[in-house]
Amino acid sequence: MDLDLGGRHAVVTGASRGIGRAIALALADQGVHVAFNYLRNRRAAEETLRALEARGVTALAQRANIADPEAVRAFFAAVRERFGTLELLVHNAASGVERTALDFTLHHFHWTLDINAWGFLSAVQEAAPMLAPGSSVVAISSLGAVRSLPYYTLVGASKAAIESMARHLATELGPRGIRVNVLSAGAVDTDALKHFPNREELMATTLARTPLGRMLEPEDVAQAVLFLASDLSRMVTGATLFVDGGYHAVG
Repeated sequence: MDLDLGGRHAVVTGASRGIGRAIALALADQGVHVAFNYLRNRRAAEETLRALEARGVTALAQRANIADPEAVRAFFAAVRERFGTLELLVHNAASGVERTALDFTLHHFHWTLDINAWGFLSAVQEAAPMLAPGSSVVAISSLGAVRSLPYYTLVGASKAAIESMARHLATELGPRGIRVNVLSAGAVDTDALKHFPNREELMATTLARTPLGRMLEPEDVAQAVLFLASDLSRMVTGATLFVDGGYHAVG
């Protein structure tokens, strides 16, 4: 299906690897020009940049800690210089510390919430002047925003904050014709999941409880982003779309 996204411009935060990379490549396959930031892995970012350019679109990669206001401003200034306007912002960048709740420190709190929650809000603030009517903002969340998951206290809290902010942003930006939605993704076996102490148990439980019978893949999330980016979702805003094979419905 032609989603009529060709020629649009997008920012995908944290797109050097995993879900972010899959989103960026799916957009490029639709003819969308893509800018993304990365934090540490320059080699992965360069590989993603080459993959985007090989699809015939204009691409920009810049190292920027999404929790650092100056770095975010510099990144979006580069986006403005390269693209001029934006039609899509996807906040995918995320980090966290996998510990039990009683073992967290204030440093852990700020590290997780600053990147995940403040990173979302600051990205929207910087992108807003470039977003034209009909544009879309998509924040990547997870089921841990509304349910208790082992070792997920701070990440879950940050995702809950993202979901709340998205609803408020939807009402503020709606009059400008800008949609803001959340995509709540199920467990995906990316590099991030490898840091969880209970990774094997988490994967086995997820597979057993998923009605559609398989683990989520990054491309599944990317396809849902395409829907929220396109005019097919032109009357969808302030919503949370679950993409988890039905896991959330099991209870």
